[in-house]
Amino acid sequence: MVLTVTPKKSVTLIGAGTQGRRLAFMWSSRGNDVHLVDGQEAQLQASIKAIEEFRQSSSNVNASSGRIITHSPETLREALQVAWLVVEVSNSGIINDQKLTEKCVPEQIELKTKVISELDALAPRDTIIASNSSSYSCSEILKGLNLRNERRFLSAHSYWPPETPEIEIMGHETTNPSYITLMMEQCKAHGFSPFHVKSPSMGYIYNRIWAAIKREALLAASEGAATPEEIDNIFKGVLKTPKGPFEQMDVVGLDVVLDIEQHYADARGNIPSAPREYLQKFLDEGNLGVKSGRGFYDYGTS
Repeated sequence: MVLTVTPKKSVTLIGAGTQGRRLAFMWSSRGNDVHLVDGQEAQLQASIKAIEEFRQSSSNVNASSGRIITHSPETLREALQVAWLVVEVSNSGIINDQKLTEKCVPEQIELKTKVISELDALAPRDTIIASNSSSYSCSEILKGLNLRNERRFLSAHSYWPPETPEIEIMGHETTNPSYITLMMEQCKAHGFSPFHVKSPSMGYIYNRIWAAIKREALLAASEGAATPEEIDNIFKGVLKTPKGPFEQMDVVGLDVVLDIEQHYADARGNIPSAPREYLQKFLDEGNLGVKSGRGFYDYGTS
């Protein structure tokens, strides 16, 4: 079966947070309208401002950008009527309609299965439903669910667009191969750099490698071999990266990092507990990273 996308159709995104507004910029960068749905009006307004800043700083300032149309969850169905692609970026509302649904909720399997079940019930049978989970595969999320059409599910994990446009596309055992092809084509057409993960892989490609790096960094700090700052400094000095592993974990959120690490431990069984115990001490003190003002580093109270 050959799948095509009708030109100039809208994309609907659920969740107007940090990732949602970045995806809105990407999916609107070729002239498509984006309907942005969120339960918080402040998030929607902040997203409009952020997207305009992305457009002003873009190297392709003359590009024909689509409109950004904001919605509360109450007008979700209206937002989806003209959408060929629906992306759930967070659990700020319930998704519904047309050609792609992508979810990026906190790394907890209970939330993911709940959202996927609701999407399957609400979305048309030919709508692609994708998970943006950074560690759980579709196979894990779909396990035990009674779905209308499991062949339309896949994983589509993005990073930090537009600066980091890489996105990993991974199917599960029964994903329709045509949907993988369509996703690869459309992601590339909208400025992403897509990679096809050709076999089931916990953490996709990059995050699988990154998980080992951050785990060893946490283990070294927990053993007193070096402080987080020292580990970051040698990491950046040798690899010439802008951020070290502890700085990156602070950006992600230490609660999310712990959830992901616990998932790896549950799945593999041979993961040392010291990194999780070390993280838990920070969580117990309310230090979650950048979003709380303090993690491994102090970011102030704002």
